[in-house]
Amino acid sequence: MGKTQFTAEPGIPQIISEREFDAPRELLFRAWTEPDLLKQWLGPRNLTMEIDRYDVRDGGTWRYVHRDDEGNEYAFHGVFHGDPSPEGMVQTFEYEGYPGHVSLDTLTFEERDGKTIVRTNTVFQSVEARDGMMQSGMEVGVNDGYDRLDELIAKLAPVG
Repeated sequence: MGKTQFTAEPGIPQIISEREFDAPRELLFRAWTEPDLLKQWLGPRNLTMEIDRYDVRDGGTWRYVHRDDEGNEYAFHGVFHGDPSPEGMVQTFEYEGYPGHVSLDTLTFEERDGKTIVRTNTVFQSVEARDGMMQSGMEVGVNDGYDRLDELIAKLAPVG
């Protein structure tokens, strides 16, 4: 499994994450855009995911809810911008538990020799909002989800 690199430069309201996956970008694009695949990997392993809506097109909206074993809910929503493609996609991201704090995510899929580097550039409204996201345990959730994505990729396109 790969390791996710996170970059958060001092004073800049941005987080860049990057991870290499052993799969072609078309498969990763499917994993990000097909709801049945997305709910198998996105988020921490100890949460279940329900997708309320996921309309992957320019102006399309999305919303999903993660639930823990005690029934606590963590809902997120946003809007897709531009035409999502295997090259990448752009969307807003808002945690409903912290309304009004919207970030903009630009996701790219860069294929090299059958492997794909997934890069996310997340821009926040302030450095304080960025720092709050970093302190929320975001890195643990992203890494857990990406590990689950590695497992899904192995099922969908076994190596060899």
